[in-house]
Order: sequence, then C-alpha cells, then structure tokens
Amino acid sequence: MAAVVAPELPRIRMMRIDDLPDVVRIEQEAYEFPWSPGIFRDCMKAGHACWVLAWPEELVGYGILSAAAGEAHVLNLCVHPDHQGGGHGRRLLHRLVDLARWHGAARIFLEVRPSNRAALKLYLSEQFVEIGRRPRYYPAAHGREDAIVMLRKLAPDHVD
Repeated sequence: MAAVVAPELPRIRMMRIDDLPDVVRIEQEAYEFPWSPGIFRDCMKAGHACWVLAWPEELVGYGILSAAAGEAHVLNLCVHPDHQGGGHGRRLLHRLVDLARWHGAARIFLEVRPSNRAALKLYLSEQFVEIGRRPRYYPAAHGREDAIVMLRKLAPDHVD
C-alpha cells in the first residue's frame, strides 16, 4: 500500500523588500484598482506587520496589518487569483489575527468591497461582523463603491 503524501503548503513569513515586485504583480492581477508600489514600501517603512505566503519558487499572497492603541486594522489581504479558493486567504487572515493579539489589540477592523463576495464570505466565517459602511469609499469602474466596515472582537469588553 502506497503512502499518500500531502502537498506541501506555502510557508508564511515576513515580507522582504525583494518581495515587492511579486507583491505588486499579484496586487495588479487581483484588483482593478491596485495599491501602488509606494504604498507597500510605506507600509514596510511604517513598521506594519507585512507577511507573505510563499512556496520557495512562488509568492501566493500577502497580508498587511496595522496595530496600535489596542486596535488592529487589516490594511490589505490578497491571494493571487490562480491560488484563490485553497484556504490561503484564511491562513493569512489567521496569521494577522494572531499578530493583532500579540500586539494586545482588543479588536480588529477591516474594510471590504460588497462586490468582493469571496472575501466577505471569508470574513463572516471568521467572526467578523458588519458594523457600518463607508459610502463611495473605493474607486470602481463606474464611479465609486461603498466599503463594508467589519469588526472582530479579540478580547471581551471590560465593564468597570
């Protein structure tokens, strides 16, 4: 009887400056209105938690988290379109949530386009709840698109 070997999962590691060309390429292939290379560089310079999911020969996705003053914010979470649907976004999101906890955040926020149904489904399945909308927040092909603001509590509210 032959042993079944599970495929190797991509490794999560900190983003390096030499990852930026691949990160920008993924961003441009995944989004109609991508972040610029400068935004990614600024996130790294600012000390935000910037992580990638990568096989030795290929970058699969990335996530960026800002954390300060007891709160965290998922700034960007993206998986290359060819690798979506395989649980990679969930793995990256788990890493960002763990980092938010490590930074002492009591809650974590994010914004998502209503048209990004896969991301919305992921966030809802990971205990994020909609807490509001930012009207006309994102550029869109025909004008602007709202942002759904979501929250996940990481620590119970304190009652004094």
